[in-house]
Amino acid sequence: MENLRYDPQSFAFLGAATALVVVYGLVATELVNRAVIAVLGAAVLIALGVLTQQQAIAAVDFNTIGLLVGMMIMVAVARKSGLFRYVAVKAAQAARGSPSGILFSLALVTAILSAFLNNVTTILLVVPVTLLVCGQLKVPVYPFLFAEVFASNIGGTATLIGDPPNIMIGSAAHLSFDAFLTNLAPIVLAILVAQFAVNHLIWGRRLRASAEDRADIMALKAGEAIEDRRLLRWSVGILALTILAFAFEDQLRLQAATIAMFGGALMLLIENVPLTHSEHARNVTSALNEIEWITIFFFLGLFIVVGAVEHAGVLAWLAQHLLEFTGRDTRLAASGTLWASAVLSAIVDNIPFVATMIPLIKTLAPHFGGEAAIQPVWWSLALGACLGGNGTLVGASPNLVAAGLAERVGVEFSFWKFTALAFPLMLASIALCQLYIWLRYF
Repeated sequence: MENLRYDPQSFAFLGAATALVVVYGLVATELVNRAVIAVLGAAVLIALGVLTQQQAIAAVDFNTIGLLVGMMIMVAVARKSGLFRYVAVKAAQAARGSPSGILFSLALVTAILSAFLNNVTTILLVVPVTLLVCGQLKVPVYPFLFAEVFASNIGGTATLIGDPPNIMIGSAAHLSFDAFLTNLAPIVLAILVAQFAVNHLIWGRRLRASAEDRADIMALKAGEAIEDRRLLRWSVGILALTILAFAFEDQLRLQAATIAMFGGALMLLIENVPLTHSEHARNVTSALNEIEWITIFFFLGLFIVVGAVEHAGVLAWLAQHLLEFTGRDTRLAASGTLWASAVLSAIVDNIPFVATMIPLIKTLAPHFGGEAAIQPVWWSLALGACLGGNGTLVGASPNLVAAGLAERVGVEFSFWKFTALAFPLMLASIALCQLYIWLRYF
């Protein structure tokens, strides 16, 4: 803990903590666009000297930004081929046009994909399909997007590669892919089943589509949704290669942003060959206009604000007090880490929080009997940080991406609307994790 310096009375500490509270408070009130709030908050922190401009730039996770931009471009180009409408028709017909069946099937697909892919990528692929299906059946979109956001964060918790915090924890604690699967997948599966039941009770059983709309869905010929077969073939191929590259990014020694940007640029190239210069400009402009710039700039500002909070020692202060409270009781350490990680990860980005917790938990190992004895605390950190992201709209990247895509088509996806239901459900999932940890490890 010696390398973590903080002074609760310092200007930087107080300024960063105040800025975080103000930014999240204004985001919650929705009086001003969240991108404006985040960027303004970041600018104020730099102007006050809490962070230098160089430190602010270093705080931005450009891997996340590049991943988002690249995948948004790929989705924009692929949409023109008719790919997502084709998938939408097939998904709806597989569920016999039943809205509740489609609610379940899309959430299940999202959870499975998120266990093996970046969950932001999964949301970017699934949401366009959802919008098309709901439009065809004339059912509200919000329940589907809510279910998919939750499924994405739950599914990503199950594996080493599903969520960035797990990658960080696995690397620091030398935990293998199999270790994550055997320790986390059982409780993740239980939470997922419970969440599906909740989705059905709240929305699924009330969703109705007219017999005519369902009959129209079943009568559709999916092949007619394809508008450009050449672009479709290339889109499917490039998307498949991109997903495969994500799965092997360590072996390829490439970051997710590089893979996504390469895929996006390749899609733009394929779309524009062989066209005239004026058509190139029109198509590229159209694709770039599809990028959710509000979401991108919100992330930029938020990364800087959270970076200031981390730099000023606010997260280290909170984490150390948590660990001091637990003393030498492994059960208390695991429980405290689980609940604190969940609540704080719903408020601040879980990546810097986990980065702060890792060295602190490592210091506990000698006092608790070695690395093997401290493993329940590592699993508690993983579960709390990943599942806690479901607590608020700003708790995890997929939440914000889904909100941006929804608002683009006029679907309300506000902070309070999401949080009012999401936070209690997140706490319920953490309660299940608490029971699991007690029964399995103690």
